[in-house]
Amino acid sequence: MRIYTRTGDDGTTGLFGGSRIGKDDLRIEAYGTLDELNAVLGRLGTHHSVAPWSAHLTRIQGDLFAMGSHLATTDTSFANKLPALDQDGDAKLEAWMDEMEADLPALTTFVLPSGPSSAVDAHVARTVCRRAERRCVALNRAESIDPLMLRQLNRLSDALFMLGRWLAHEDGEGDVPWLP
Repeated sequence: MRIYTRTGDDGTTGLFGGSRIGKDDLRIEAYGTLDELNAVLGRLGTHHSVAPWSAHLTRIQGDLFAMGSHLATTDTSFANKLPALDQDGDAKLEAWMDEMEADLPALTTFVLPSGPSSAVDAHVARTVCRRAERRCVALNRAESIDPLMLRQLNRLSDALFMLGRWLAHEDGEGDVPWLP
């Protein structure tokens, strides 16, 4: 199968169901940023220190694909064929955060996104997640999207912050406090 179709040479892209919109449309920005986040999570997962949490990251990557498929579909008859969004995704993220936090000292100050490369990659993933959330919020203002996606992206950025802290702690370096 050829990967190139030439159909996007005019600056448009196809949605599931066949309609075409501009590549700079809010919808494309939203699911494109989810795709970027997914790739960043894949990179994060290559660190050996992330191994205890790899099942969480793999599940999250699948959730992001499901969200992206929903954002890439405006045809309601086609939407019924999409994978369901995880109705418990935000609760799963909260449980994961609680599990990580149990191993950490109390947070008493803002922390810099620094430390070992695994922790820094978690913070990069967090910032990309926040951008994906902003893109989805903008899209939601223009046309309604499932609020579950907004909740899960909000929780995911918190979970990635916690993962960054956990990785820095696991490395022995710990949090680097911001000292203004």
